[in-house]
Amino acid sequence: MVGLSSFSLDGAKALVTGGATGIGAEIAKAMAACGADIALTEHQSAADDTVSEILGHGRRAEVLRVDLANASRGELVQLVANAEGRLGGLDILVNNAGIIRRGDALEHPWEDWRAVMALNLDAAWLLSQAAAGKMAYRGRGRIINIASLLSFQGGIRVPGYAASKHALVGLTKALANEWASHGITVNAVAPGYVVTDINEVLRADPDRMRELLERIPAGRFAEPDEVAGAAVFLASPAANYVNGAVLAVDGGWLAR
Repeated sequence: MVGLSSFSLDGAKALVTGGATGIGAEIAKAMAACGADIALTEHQSAADDTVSEILGHGRRAEVLRVDLANASRGELVQLVANAEGRLGGLDILVNNAGIIRRGDALEHPWEDWRAVMALNLDAAWLLSQAAAGKMAYRGRGRIINIASLLSFQGGIRVPGYAASKHALVGLTKALANEWASHGITVNAVAPGYVVTDINEVLRADPDRMRELLERIPAGRFAEPDEVAGAAVFLASPAANYVNGAVLAVDGGWLAR
């Protein structure tokens, strides 16, 4: 029987990449509010505000500074080990960190393509593999990938981002198939348009904003904290039988 306790993360240990700001910060804070201790990564943005709120919920907060886009496989494996060591375990991995590079496909630089793939896909894969080894040993674990509306659509002037987010959903499903027998679920959250830095260029363009808002049934962009609940659900006991799913949080975009 599902009750409120089924959504509790009491005592869980979570690693959230890109947890300093935006969606990652809101996921980290929401998981802490539900009882989880949090390790989060930061790179260019300081995580002080996020840490303060996590501590305010009476939970542990550990900050790991790393450039995930340029980290080696060994450094990413060590990152997982460091998170587990500081928290005393690792039950949840949220692959949230991501970047976007905009430009016409005919002129899209190879360097931009590789930078997007390195962070949005390669880092998620390597961190998942490292975390799953420990989770499989204990017979339980949750991996949550932050995908996108562009996991379903091609978008405009973002070929690397769209490709990486499509691939991330494919990876989610492949790992869900293989790791279910180890007690690990692997799911994805696909946010629509959210008020974050990644969409700052769009929000500064009145014509593009008008087009987007007319297309979104909700008539607005989401706030970052409106995405966090989906991640909490997928991490919780209430989602024990949810595996390989992609949960859209898009204000109705895909339904239109």
